[in-house]
Amino acid sequence: MNIVLMGLPGAGKGTQADKIVEKYEIPHISTGDMFRAAIQEGTELGVKAKSFMDQGALVPDEVTIGIVRERLSKSDCDKGFLLDGFPRTVPQAEALDELLSDMGRNIERVLNIQVEKEELIARLTGRRICKICGTSYHLQFNPSKVEDKCDKDGGELYQRADDNPETVTNRLEVNMNQTAPLLAYYEVKGALSNINGQQNIDVVFKELDVILQNNE
Repeated sequence: MNIVLMGLPGAGKGTQADKIVEKYEIPHISTGDMFRAAIQEGTELGVKAKSFMDQGALVPDEVTIGIVRERLSKSDCDKGFLLDGFPRTVPQAEALDELLSDMGRNIERVLNIQVEKEELIARLTGRRICKICGTSYHLQFNPSKVEDKCDKDGGELYQRADDNPETVTNRLEVNMNQTAPLLAYYEVKGALSNINGQQNIDVVFKELDVILQNNE
């Protein structure tokens, strides 16, 4: 089962990825994890990626694709994989299709968790963090017992600068513009499944699970 997981920030991808990985016993592969592993292992491509990252520059597609190829060639991917955070663009998706074709494989299902922008803003702007111990809370989903105070040490809770509504809205709009062509690409190929991510976590997973079982 070769899967790509998509969804905007705050859609709940991480939670669902954990559930998919546990049930289907396939590795969860994120771009960040791949880069970190390649850098730690000191591979030629890892060294190249690090040189760009150290300069604060984007890692070129040819380096990223090479690292993806190395990762997907490992034995833990023999039964499949769950890609998260890659591909991000249509050229990356085309390159992924090409490298998988060389391996005699293909992307079988693209799962896109959909959540309305207003709901995403509420989820992302509701986070509050303790100034003393760093414990994270959420105004709606995980509030502290006493307003603006940490349950552990009574420290003051604050909102990170990148969690304010304006920054979150901009981040979501950038992501939406980036992912729209990619979703269209996979829809044309008949690989895309959209899931309502505004339901209960377990209901969302049941829907994902049905789609994957039908794909086996």
